[in-house]
Amino acid sequence: MSTSTLSRPRAAASAHHAPRRGGSNRSGGFASKLTVNGLLIIGSAYMVVPVLWLVFASTKNAADLYGTSAYALGNFSLFENIANVAKQDGGLFFRWLGNSVMYAGVGAVLGSLISVMAGYAFDKFQFRWKDSLFGFVLVGVLIPNTATVLPMYLLASLVGMTNTVWAVLIPVLCNPFGVYLARVYSASYVPAETLEAARMDGAGPIRSFFSLGLPMMMPGYITIALFQFVGVWNNFMLPLVMLQDQQLLPVSVGISIWQGYSVPQPEFTPMVITGSLLSILPLLVAFIMLQRFWKSGLTAGSVK
Repeated sequence: MSTSTLSRPRAAASAHHAPRRGGSNRSGGFASKLTVNGLLIIGSAYMVVPVLWLVFASTKNAADLYGTSAYALGNFSLFENIANVAKQDGGLFFRWLGNSVMYAGVGAVLGSLISVMAGYAFDKFQFRWKDSLFGFVLVGVLIPNTATVLPMYLLASLVGMTNTVWAVLIPVLCNPFGVYLARVYSASYVPAETLEAARMDGAGPIRSFFSLGLPMMMPGYITIALFQFVGVWNNFMLPLVMLQDQQLLPVSVGISIWQGYSVPQPEFTPMVITGSLLSILPLLVAFIMLQRFWKSGLTAGSVK
């Protein structure tokens, strides 16, 4: 009997007992998909369920709000609640809403422009202590905003700027995280060869930035502006400490004042909930209008 004949049964036996790699890969892929999809569902529920409760609760009056379950429909009172919000304190809520739009809009437009200019400079220019200064920017990313509120209040009080719109606007123009993102976008979007060609044509640094750099970085600018808009809109501690005049308050602080009234006066609770629902509408409008630029900005640098 030849050696090849003896080796055939052994090869067949080893093949019979060998694990099936394809089945293992399929089971592993299914487990990975199941885990990822499960985490996505949990995360989506974490974000959607509170908003869904807000929608249901804003359609109820005070009696239904306390007398029905969270997602049950009571007497539809949404328009009545909106009318009560509009009438309370002479329509002060819409003044708060306008203040928030102003603070967030100006902070997003100017603050993002400053961040883009700084990130562009850190990426394209060479100057002394460049890396050390950028390191300080990264340290600023790690410091929470609430830790800087009291020092900023002391500085604002020294120059007599408290209880003014500038006490809220000026601090939000500085965004270390936006500077970091802008440097990444500048490295991905603005080729050095393009700037060199502009320099050969006689364009200076400022003209090169506004004519070439800023248009190329526009997706990044929109992305930073959206982050900045949401951050300023949700800012609570800074205006709470800086402002005393109710006519200057943003909607976040104003609603918290109504929330304090709702403890002894339960009729304020539907107005607090309805006001909270109305306060998220500008954010939805901003994301819907700018989502095309935002999505393209998030994919910056993914393909070189």
